[in-house]
Amino acid sequence: MDTIARDTTTSILHLPDDCLYFIFQRLESVFDRKSFGLTCHRWLFIENTSRRSLQFPCSFRHLHRTSLSRTSSTVGSFQLYTMLDRFQHLELLCLSGCVHLPDSGLSQLQYYGSKLQTLYLDCCFGITDDLGSMTDDGLSVVASGCRSLKCISLYRCNVSSIGIEALAKSCRALEEVNLSYCPLITDTGIRALSQNCHQLRAVRISSCRNITGVGFHGCPRTFVYLEADSCKLETEGITEIVSGGGLEYLNISNLNWAVPGNGLTIVGAGFAKRLKLLDFRLCRTVTDESIIAISRGCPLLQEWNLALCHEVKRPGWESIGLSCHKLERLHVKRCRCLCDRGLQALREGCRNLLILYVTRCRQLSDPAIMIFKCLRGDVKIIEEEVMCIAPEWAFSG
Repeated sequence: MDTIARDTTTSILHLPDDCLYFIFQRLESVFDRKSFGLTCHRWLFIENTSRRSLQFPCSFRHLHRTSLSRTSSTVGSFQLYTMLDRFQHLELLCLSGCVHLPDSGLSQLQYYGSKLQTLYLDCCFGITDDLGSMTDDGLSVVASGCRSLKCISLYRCNVSSIGIEALAKSCRALEEVNLSYCPLITDTGIRALSQNCHQLRAVRISSCRNITGVGFHGCPRTFVYLEADSCKLETEGITEIVSGGGLEYLNISNLNWAVPGNGLTIVGAGFAKRLKLLDFRLCRTVTDESIIAISRGCPLLQEWNLALCHEVKRPGWESIGLSCHKLERLHVKRCRCLCDRGLQALREGCRNLLILYVTRCRQLSDPAIMIFKCLRGDVKIIEEEVMCIAPEWAFSG
């Protein structure tokens, strides 16, 4: 009887691997997952092969807590190699803030990056563009080893259009690309993305002063999101940006003009009919002509930031009130030419308005604001300034 009892005794260690994988996936605590892996070599293997995301303590991105490595805050080539060798099924890798990581540190991605879909390299200053030696060596490794990549962020990296061309030609599944504060990027790199990445939907090029916008020629209809604040876009470039016809979010705030103040009329010329969020903050020279064209040509507009747009006058405000029937949030802070009649036009016309961000408009009287509050009690008046109106879905990890 004792022999029979011993033979029929079971324990959790006898569970098949698929059951162990199922159990591990439901452990939310980092401590519990670590304890699971310390049980035995088999369970450690389950932990290692289940890992889908990895970030390091130096990262300033807030991803899921279970993706955080417990290694040193200083990440070099060897530390990264050991992590990639251990976790060979990663889909998301965040190296943001690894400021000392060199190009050679990414070399292991050509062996371990085949399943990688998301890669954050923000502020990896060692990923250089030394044309005299490595010629975008880091990005060439990413291009050759991470062909399933859908999202890459190169914020403040020293890369050029050479690396972006290699990336675009190899990683054709790219959907989201962040190139903000990459001063070496030009229209050539943007053109490579537009022509090779047919599922491209979101791009950030903020403060890329060598991009005029013409590289967006031929961008796919899936392209719905562009953040291009503090750029030197030109009229022809803006035309190409909206030419795809799918744009829903456009941020060209603090536009450094190379065109006259009416150069934004093209946004309302018919290509941007799907536009829902539009940020013109600090576009000080935008004129009524552009405002009128956009009001009429973008019927789905839900939020419009016109803070510090000093040249928008009564005809512009009246056009918004008359044509922007779906507008829910409007930013008019510090608009010098917003007067009582302009506010009246907004009050009487924008029937779906929910929030009005307004303060320090020198031509706007207190009685006009009081009348607005009395007659439009459904609209919330907010004095604090909002710096970003971007949708949350992009670059969220």
